[in-house]
Amino acid sequence: MTTRLASLAAGVLFVAFTLVPDAHGQRIGYANQEALLANMPEMKEVQRKLQKEARQQQQELKKERKKLRKKMQQYQQQQSLLSDSARSQRQQELRQQQQKLQKSQQQRQQKIRQREQELMQPLLEDLQSAIETVSAEKDLDLVLRSQALLDVREKSDAVVNISPDVAQQLGIELQQSTEEPSPTVEPNATPTQGGGR
Repeated sequence: MTTRLASLAAGVLFVAFTLVPDAHGQRIGYANQEALLANMPEMKEVQRKLQKEARQQQQELKKERKKLRKKMQQYQQQQSLLSDSARSQRQQELRQQQQKLQKSQQQRQQKIRQREQELMQPLLEDLQSAIETVSAEKDLDLVLRSQALLDVREKSDAVVNISPDVAQQLGIELQQSTEEPSPTVEPNATPTQGGGR
């Protein structure tokens, strides 16, 4: 989830940088998007649904593994009684079933990832909308993820933590601390990609 959020943010940030010619003199905001998402009440429901679906997938996979294990044990017990061609055929069948099990596991993992994206999309859209609203209200030129501000050198009024305002816009109360060191951008530094609005 975090990597998808980071990728989305990086893409938006890239677009923002291409639209704004010079970083000098810009007002920059930052938001702790992970903390905001974690404190959204809908997030608990998303996590609950994903855990339930993952448990179901694991139980089904466990049944498939048990069936394959049983067939392998039967083969091991009977292999001395089988002809060479029958033994070879059973080995081939077991290899195919093993491959089928691996494919099933990959498909189940992919299904869970797709479901996570599906469930997270409305939350990410709400968060993005709240960030855009607060950004417009505060007349910010650019909003970054708090983790994207690596070049902290001096205090500046040009960099603002908007996490509390975004939380208020979302109607949530942040339980995780948003009081990070107040990041600032060195006056002559050019912006780096890493998060976004």
